[in-house]
Formats: sequence, C-alpha cells, structure tokens
Amino acid sequence: MIKPVKVAVVGVGNNTSALVQGIALHRHNGSLVGVRRPTVDGLAVGDIEFVAAFATSPEKIGRDLTEAIFLPPNNFPRLDCDLPEADVPVTEGLVDATGVDRVAAALAGAEVLLYSAPSGRPEIARAYAEAACSAGVAFINTTADPIARDPQVMSRFEAAGLPLLGDDLASQFGTSVVHNALLRLLQERGLTLVSSYQVNLGGTEDFRNLVENPNTKKQSKLNALPDADKVEMAPLGYLPHLRSQKVAHLNIEAQGWGETVVSLDVKLKVNDPSGAAGVNIDLIRIAASALRNGHGGHPAQATSLLKSPPGTAV
Repeated sequence: MIKPVKVAVVGVGNNTSALVQGIALHRHNGSLVGVRRPTVDGLAVGDIEFVAAFATSPEKIGRDLTEAIFLPPNNFPRLDCDLPEADVPVTEGLVDATGVDRVAAALAGAEVLLYSAPSGRPEIARAYAEAACSAGVAFINTTADPIARDPQVMSRFEAAGLPLLGDDLASQFGTSVVHNALLRLLQERGLTLVSSYQVNLGGTEDFRNLVENPNTKKQSKLNALPDADKVEMAPLGYLPHLRSQKVAHLNIEAQGWGETVVSLDVKLKVNDPSGAAGVNIDLIRIAASALRNGHGGHPAQATSLLKSPPGTAV
C-alpha cells in the first residue's frame, strides 16, 4: 500500500487553496479533469496529506488550514466538495532569516516542503530551504527567487541526498507555456521572429506583490521562452476586480517566405491558482518519489514544469 505524501506548505494563499480544494474534489468524485498525471511513480492525486502550514497573516495563524484558505485576501472560489478539517493549525511563518530552527522542528514528520509564498523575498525563500535541508525534507520552490539556481544551495541538498525542485513553476496552461509553444512553432515552420511582447494582468495577492516586488520575475519569464532577446515583458498589472483570474495578451510579429509579414495576437484568460495547483500536484509527487528513492538534487522529471530550472539565468 502506498503511503500518503506528508506535505508542509509555506503560504496559505490562493495557490494553496486551489491545491487543497482540488485534492478534496478528487477524493469526493474521482474527477481527473485537468489532471495531467493520474499517478506519478505509483502516487495518485489523493495520496497527499498536509501536516504543516506556515503563513504571516495574523488572521490565518492558529486557524485550521481548511478554514484559513478562505480568509481574505484569498479569492479563489469554493469548489463543490466536502472539505473536512485538516487538523493542521497554521503556524507563524518567517519574516526574516531567523527562526530557521523553529521551522525545521515543525517539519518533523513531513517529506516535502512546498514553498508557495509570494516571489520577491529571496532571503525568506533561502531560510525555508535551509530549514528543509536541516529537517531532511525535500524542497519545492514555486517562486521566481533563485534557490535551485543557487549552486551552493543545490550542493547542500545533493550532499544531503535531498531533492530540490525549482525555480518558478510554469503554470499548467499559462502565458509562458502558450508563448513558448507559439514561438517554437515559428521556429519549426521556418519563420523568422521579428518581435514579440507579453502583457499579464491579475487580481490575486501574488499579482499585487509582484507589481511591488518584480525583482527576478521578469527574468524568470524570459527564461521560459526561446528567442527571448526579441521578447518584451510589460510590467505586471494588478486589477483587484479580476480576483483569481489572469488575463494575458500576446503579440508575435514575424516574417515568412519572401520576407512577408506574419502577425499574431492572442488573448488568454485562466484561473491563475488552478494553473499553479495543476502543476504543484505533480511537483509534490515527483519530489516525494525522489526522496523515497534516495535521489538528491534536481529531478529531471520536474524540469518541464518550471520556468527557471537549474542552469537558467538569474
């Protein structure tokens, strides 16, 4: 019998809400809608058990995980399923690099630490990675902050025989995935890219944070694209009325045979947290499988699920 993966999560925002509720929905009706991999090395979608959660919002600290995911400013909708209490109280998270030992102690019994806090706080991300390494736990960095791309951090995880997955997840059907596919299609069909741009608008707290702390996000998005030197990234836009929806606009200008003009405009609208959860469910199982099989470092299986895996620019 497969043992459930014991997961701790940093960040009790929309992405965590989508993940927790999506797993509950699968258990409720067995739905595999939107599931890319029903099993990963024998681990099914429902083989996840949350054992710890960390957040910095005073309103969420002390609440059960299944209650905290619905508190403002979270705006991911309630899914139509029963959500039993997880018996996982949200613990106060890190606001600086101190407190690593406290977090490491709280990770006792966990196998995977999913770092799903906002991007733009690299010192906090490194602190949680340090706690995971100290506790003997696999670490997944879903943010654009360079953790798996940091050779020193990666070396520590490899030496300890612990998986380190990152950086910056590529949403299940997000702007980067669509843009990448279109640009590669141009290459495959022999067209020449002249220019391209990408505009992203969203209404979640993560978007609000990224508008204020863009830091490494632009570079991470460029890492996900071919011919990135010809692509412009507009500053991210935070529009609260979009709630958990993301709206993206893509433009591609190219030349075909005889230097004739080819122009393409695409509008994409998705539920951003759903796109993240649809990838996180795979990253968690990949990390757990690697841990259980004694494979430290970055699993090759995870590379296609990330914008900025090891070896890409910081």
